[in-house]
Amino acid sequence: MTANRQRTLVLIKPDGVKRRLIGEVIARIERKGYSVVALKMLDADRALLARHYGEHEGKHFYEPLLEFMSSGPIVALIAEGERVIEGFRTMAGVTDPTVADPGSIRGDLARDQGTKVVQNLVHGSDSEESAIREIAIFFPELA
Repeated sequence: MTANRQRTLVLIKPDGVKRRLIGEVIARIERKGYSVVALKMLDADRALLARHYGEHEGKHFYEPLLEFMSSGPIVALIAEGERVIEGFRTMAGVTDPTVADPGSIRGDLARDQGTKVVQNLVHGSDSEESAIREIAIFFPELA
């Protein structure tokens, strides 16, 4: 890989799966020019989610987040490309879908559901270190 070629973990959260937005999210990733190099649908259990969200343990939203993320199937994928971590996070939009820019996944497709934790369709790794750690959690066979 070149110096700027990266991999990132993308999760399509239970709200995205339930609303049948898997294809839309993947299409946006591919239209941007990134490659999907691994993909799986799974029911994430508490242990897996606790590893993924470990840095949030003890925060007020931790338990509701684990509850939401285990409420239905999720899709985990690895996207690859030049500066894909930054690129996907821009595509996803800010965490709060109410103020996410039009054109972003959250700005176009998500809205405040009035739930305990924000349901904002997708997760993307926030750094190369996080991407390595998160990919190892969801795709241990590729780590």
